[in-house]
Amino acid sequence: MQTQQRLPFIDIVRGFAVLGTLGTNIWIFAYLGDLSYITTANYIGWWSFNDFLRMVVLFLVNGKLLGLLTIMFGVGLQLKYQQALRKSHAWPGVYLWTIAFLGLEGLLHYTLVMEYDILMSYAVTAFIVAFILRLGDKVMTWTFYLIGSFHILLILLIFISTLQGAAISLNGMETVVTLYENGTWLAQVQHRLTNFLFYRTEAIFIIPLNIFLFLLGVKFMRNGVFSPTDKGRQARRKLFRIGVYIGIPFNLLIFIPGGLFDLPVRYVCAPILSIGYIGILGKLVEYKRLDWLWQRFGDIGKMSLSCYVLQNVLASIIFYGWGLGLGGQLNSSLIIIIWLTLSFLQLMIASTWIQRFHIGPMEWLRKKTIQAMAHH
Repeated sequence: MQTQQRLPFIDIVRGFAVLGTLGTNIWIFAYLGDLSYITTANYIGWWSFNDFLRMVVLFLVNGKLLGLLTIMFGVGLQLKYQQALRKSHAWPGVYLWTIAFLGLEGLLHYTLVMEYDILMSYAVTAFIVAFILRLGDKVMTWTFYLIGSFHILLILLIFISTLQGAAISLNGMETVVTLYENGTWLAQVQHRLTNFLFYRTEAIFIIPLNIFLFLLGVKFMRNGVFSPTDKGRQARRKLFRIGVYIGIPFNLLIFIPGGLFDLPVRYVCAPILSIGYIGILGKLVEYKRLDWLWQRFGDIGKMSLSCYVLQNVLASIIFYGWGLGLGGQLNSSLIIIIWLTLSFLQLMIASTWIQRFHIGPMEWLRKKTIQAMAHH
């Protein structure tokens, strides 16, 4: 089970997940923080081509790539755990500094860049999961099934109450849109701090799902899902089938307007497709002709934190009023082009950066801070 070398496939999947997360966030930026554009609540009848195009992208990415990123965080945690075992270090030990740094990073990212930051939620999850691992495999397996069932039950209850007419409303979006259209950057920072609890609702709500997906990442890592062996290939084939035969049909529910399936799709069906993406990528990576592309994705994976923050900073500059102010002005095709351009730009930046420095700027800062803290 102990592997010394870095598995390239892990970095590739992580890089893919980071760029895909922007595929969801880009709509939030492009529509100036109005969440109704990543849901179907406002649609009663059939859609215009513009709406349909947006939904196709969201069908592929919304919740799926976030789920994938969450699984990959679990994989990273298992790698750190293995490392601690190899070196006979206490666990969680120094890893607690990594968690603290992640939480602080998330807080800064939330305050200065984007109110839908995921890093803080990951920090809380990592803290919980680190202790679950310490309690042993039996506790881990029990927690995995219990928390998974709890999460599904919760979504089911919300779904039943929406069937009975309880609507989840997104009122008050107009003020947010006005703020991002005309407000200064400082006014936006102030708005995020003032409405901290409101904007962190989802981050808290998804912690059970996060714990489940982190533990799934740990399980995948232990079962050799990312290894280049035959066992790894077989595991990825299984994930491929789950994604294609279960994930895709269930996620098609997103095309039913009226908002009824928004929550179940994002929080139950999407992670099934996340698993499928590992299988799909596993198949694609075997086409050696595209090795140069997989290496670029791998470079993003190696500096995933830096890229995650960078893409959100760039999107803020493009869409918000204090920047180029393109928010609310563009159709779906142009927004997709901007997403792909930003992704391509990051592939280039990451490739150049990693060749020169071998580690991303945020990653370097984290490493140095943790080393300093650990020595004290």
